[in-house]
Amino acid sequence: MHGHRFGHGPWMGRMFRKGDFKYVILDMLKDKPRHGYEIIRELEGQFGGLYVPSAGIVYPTLQYLEELGYVSAAEQDAKKVYTITDEGRKFLDAQKVTVDGIRDHIKDCGFSRSHHEFHDLMHDIGRITRLCAGSGWAATPDDLKKIRKIVDDTYEDIDKILKR
Repeated sequence: MHGHRFGHGPWMGRMFRKGDFKYVILDMLKDKPRHGYEIIRELEGQFGGLYVPSAGIVYPTLQYLEELGYVSAAEQDAKKVYTITDEGRKFLDAQKVTVDGIRDHIKDCGFSRSHHEFHDLMHDIGRITRLCAGSGWAATPDDLKKIRKIVDDTYEDIDKILKR
């Protein structure tokens, strides 16, 4: 899955190409100052919960952008709030084609706040997986055959729905 432009969620490869995340953050900050957690939650919302950037990518990227002079940070209510600088706006404007491409690809992926049903479906599939992984080892061979039959039948039913 490496090499995809987007994807780092539970069902995808990398969400952003190496180096693209800084554009995403700058693009968000051009609208209003934000703190790191707010950036995480906003992106989670944009992707309907299917992608949640980790603090391990958000905060180092913010620090990097601050070192470049593209954002400034100020303490507000015991949190660091980041604001895009004039230099950051110039850089973002100069990268308009790249930023537009990232925005378009996100839209093409079909992610939006209206995709909560898909998120819920994936959550339910995860629940089944955890149930089988956690308790399946204790099932009898006969029980396992019954469960596999249910899974096979369900797969066929879902396949028919998706191929309409």
